[in-house]
Amino acid sequence: MLAKFSLRELLAGGIFVLAGAYFALEAFNYEVGTAFRMGPGFMPLFLGAVLAALGIGVAASGWQKPDKEKPLPPSWRGIALIIGVVIFFGATIRGLGFVPVVFIGSFGSAMASRLNSPLFAALLAAGLTVLCTAIFVIGLGMTVPWFGPWLGQ
Repeated sequence: MLAKFSLRELLAGGIFVLAGAYFALEAFNYEVGTAFRMGPGFMPLFLGAVLAALGIGVAASGWQKPDKEKPLPPSWRGIALIIGVVIFFGATIRGLGFVPVVFIGSFGSAMASRLNSPLFAALLAAGLTVLCTAIFVIGLGMTVPWFGPWLGQ
């Protein structure tokens, strides 16, 4: 007998609900305030509630929809590259500077998918580097060097 629900969607929805509930409950450790005078707990409470509501929606959508195919094996290349890029970013941002770290991180993240070519990943990384530099360093005034001391700056 086939199951009348999607175990994957029920589990994903449950994880969303638990994470959203956790963040919403933790928000009460801060002053929440009102919509016009928001306290530091307002956004975590709001986003936690939204995440929990989305989780309920995901779980509900999987209730009458059985899994049609077997789950694919995990993409170890993608997992390793994404985790590696996050560690690389944190470990080298001060030494290499913002521009090289964002470029290398974006390139590595794009190469996590086997569907991307190195040329596409490089073009994407270049565009994201320009965009992130414009937003964070120029626009928001983030105090991080464009190029760090490891590159002779």
